Amino acid sequence: MPVSPKVYTWLCGFFAALGSVTFGYDLGIIASVLPSEDFLATTGNPDATAQGLIVGCLLLGAFASNIYVGSIADHFGRRIAILSGCLVFLLGGSIQAAAQNIHYMYGGRFLAGMGIGMLAMLAPLYQAEIAHPSIRGRLTTLQQFMLGIGALIASFIGYGCFHRLSGQAQWRIPLAIQLLPAIPLAFFILLLPESPRFLAMKGRNEEALHVLARLHAHGDIHDSFVVSEHKEILAQVRLEQQETRDAWAQLFLVKSNFRRLVLGVAIQFSIQMTGVSVIQYYAPRIFESIGIDTSTTLGLQSGNSVIALIGEGLCIWFIDRLGRRGPFIWGNALSGLTFVIGTIIIAVYPAETNNHNASRAFVAMTWLYLLPQFNLVFSSCCGPLSWAIPVEMFNSATRAKATAITSSAAWISNFMIAQVTPIAFDHIGWKFYLVFAVCGFSNALFFWAFLPETKGIPLEELDSYFATVPLFVPGSKVYVPDGETREEELRQGKVFVPEGAEVEEVVDSEKDKAQIEHMA
Repeated sequence: MPVSPKVYTWLCGFFAALGSVTFGYDLGIIASVLPSEDFLATTGNPDATAQGLIVGCLLLGAFASNIYVGSIADHFGRRIAILSGCLVFLLGGSIQAAAQNIHYMYGGRFLAGMGIGMLAMLAPLYQAEIAHPSIRGRLTTLQQFMLGIGALIASFIGYGCFHRLSGQAQWRIPLAIQLLPAIPLAFFILLLPESPRFLAMKGRNEEALHVLARLHAHGDIHDSFVVSEHKEILAQVRLEQQETRDAWAQLFLVKSNFRRLVLGVAIQFSIQMTGVSVIQYYAPRIFESIGIDTSTTLGLQSGNSVIALIGEGLCIWFIDRLGRRGPFIWGNALSGLTFVIGTIIIAVYPAETNNHNASRAFVAMTWLYLLPQFNLVFSSCCGPLSWAIPVEMFNSATRAKATAITSSAAWISNFMIAQVTPIAFDHIGWKFYLVFAVCGFSNALFFWAFLPETKGIPLEELDSYFATVPLFVPGSKVYVPDGETREEELRQGKVFVPEGAEVEEVVDSEKDKAQIEHMA
């Protein structure tokens, strides 16, 4: 018995997200590699600035990849772009595992970062473009879920290698393991269906119809939902082709598009201002400040990885029920609150007081809240939505390029935090955490004011939606359709065509035209 179309589509999205396992693993494993004595000796005992650059080269590479990845995705297709990202990552990861000095690490981390940057941007893009409206959130939040799996694997492997291995094996083996998830993705990504929206943009309309049927109707090209969805996609593409401006111009010159671009950049930048990367990269140093050694810290990180995975699973479960706006706002506010509490504990009970009760209290807080990348709040509300929201805000002509820009904001802000953190620890210590305590609340306030809800709206209808929603969102009372309801309307043949599109190009009969005009 064949699986349901939604399950099949979800499985395609799940496989495409394998690249995010490498993302999470690489982010997590560096915390156990940096303290290794043999690694430090091999890399010339780097100081805090050099260690920050080792971490940061991955992020610079990811940032650099976003200069070209949108163009690759639009020219060659989503699958070819994902394959390219895998190959670049495999090269970079191999150089890291075989590093002979710090320059190998710089180069390997940069190339691996380029691959990760491509995969992190392309996976949610592909997922959003193949999904039913009612399960789009469950697909695009797989990015963070798979990242969590990678981080979980990294925490246990890092802990085990740190304790059971010595010499070069202590750090080369965990760095080499990062290559494994990218291998099956590279081999099998071309077996997945191409994005139907990419095919429509290239004028391959029949192929787009057959892919939609494969994804959403067991291959039945006459299914009413597939036919209506196909018409909506062709209508949107036709409108975009009527535009004289190219995608880059549309992004910056069309007011609605520029608004979405600013929101996407703000979302990605705000994630770093929760403090997630500070905890991710420098956990041993943070725990050392309250008297906890590196070995215990790596064990705590393993436990927190489990909590993170639970949170990310919860997000997949509720994202298409509760929406995006509310959880994202509350997640930022709660992250800020936990940094307030954690900062107070560190300030009042510093490590030199030998106050073990305070240490235990702080550990309890981090297990429940404070490690944003690994904790329940961040993993269920902020992290997954930072990738899910930007990819579903744009139309087909601008989506890949816009997502590349929003993703680049994630990497450059991440790099900034990676470089600033060790210096800040040296000069102001625990006071550095006050930045994230404040930013958690300012993030929540900003998105309460300006972030509209995008749950359940078909991608082709988001241009019209953002043109309708006022800049200041609270109290606007703009109707947001339920995803299941809108899918049922599509099954009934109620097709939305943007104003200005040539209806005749996408209909088969006068009856269809009347129905489409009624919905436009």
